[in-house]
Amino acid sequence: MKKVSLVILTLLFLVLFTVKPVHAMHIMEGYLPPESALLWFVLFVPFFIYGLYQLKKTIAEDPSSKVWLALSGAFVFILSALKIPSVTGSTSHPTGVGFGTAMFGPSVMVVLGTICLLFQALFLAHGGLTTLGANGFSMAVVGPFVGYFVYKIALGLKINKKVAIFLCAFIADLATYLTTSLQLALAFPDAESGVLGATIKFMGVFMTTQIPIAIIEGLLSVVIYNLVVSSNKEKVGVFEA
Repeated sequence: MKKVSLVILTLLFLVLFTVKPVHAMHIMEGYLPPESALLWFVLFVPFFIYGLYQLKKTIAEDPSSKVWLALSGAFVFILSALKIPSVTGSTSHPTGVGFGTAMFGPSVMVVLGTICLLFQALFLAHGGLTTLGANGFSMAVVGPFVGYFVYKIALGLKINKKVAIFLCAFIADLATYLTTSLQLALAFPDAESGVLGATIKFMGVFMTTQIPIAIIEGLLSVVIYNLVVSSNKEKVGVFEA
């Protein structure tokens, strides 16, 4: 556990010295039209409510899971708060949801991811309250659910668990950015090529830096998994759930 704490503290140090209020993957406050922001809230809320139920159930079944839930939440908060310069003045960042998704499933990560997004919007000028539904849907819903789907397929194919965790984190990251690109395209379609053309353009902006970031996030998720397993052998089976 000490090794895990050291990694988290190192990442937190990076956050404190790199976070600046700039336009990033989290859609910023007031950027979406009101009707678009409301639509994403409506789509997001049912997942969040069910996630609260699953979180409560997880804690009731295993009170000791609070420590690992906190670790998963901290991992999401720190990685998703990092801002790495991308093209056209935008920034990219990891999402951090893959590790917790492999450990607790996607529904629990909806809640943890949303809490992180809320704190970032309030204290780091990263994202916003009016866009919380859109950001929550992309990073805390689509990312974990798509990542978990890939993770379960990998385990079903008897792929090495570390590779499965890498794929979960990698795909969850890219799925989040694809969703964000679609959200922006629906709100601001291209005058000539419409929503599809705008989606491709937004993805083109993000993917320049996001693919290598997603690879690094996948590798870092495996590192955290190794540290968790080495410090608590009982948690090995959780990653098969």
